[in-house]
Amino acid sequence: MKELIKDISVAAVIVLIATQFYEPTRVFGVSMQPSFQENDYLVVSRLAYRAENPKRGDVIIFQSTLKDKHGNDELLIKRVIGLPGEHLVIRDGRVLIDDEVLQEPYLDDDYTDGEIDEEVPEGSFFCMGDNRSRSTDSRDSSVGFVKKEQINGKVVFRLFPFNSIGRIKAAAVH
Repeated sequence: MKELIKDISVAAVIVLIATQFYEPTRVFGVSMQPSFQENDYLVVSRLAYRAENPKRGDVIIFQSTLKDKHGNDELLIKRVIGLPGEHLVIRDGRVLIDDEVLQEPYLDDDYTDGEIDEEVPEGSFFCMGDNRSRSTDSRDSSVGFVKKEQINGKVVFRLFPFNSIGRIKAAAVH
């Protein structure tokens, strides 16, 4: 019996420590297709951005001011597109960063709706879903630029579906 209590205690401590660094989450909606499907189970690193900033191509979870069906602030999953200080333009279906067309290999349809011509403020990021026609993201004033303080973490691992299990790497975005 002592051994069982010891094993349970050790397991509880491990779970407690792990949840301080990582958080499981589930994808709701279609805004990140084809990269992530509704009901994918993901692991988010809470510590990923303590010492550094997100990079272009990272997939992040952040707190928005949008409300869910229960009236709570909604967590969103989006891809980092624009970095602080960059000039971002969306025009004629294309995304330009500092006057260069952004190449986004993770998109099924490389047409991006919207007309934007702004500089990304210091300490903020411009984020969009991979399913551009079905994503409420930084293009929408209800989301806007994402401040670093809003970011809960970086998506680092997919747990489910099992045929897609594995580490999530930042997309090579040019």
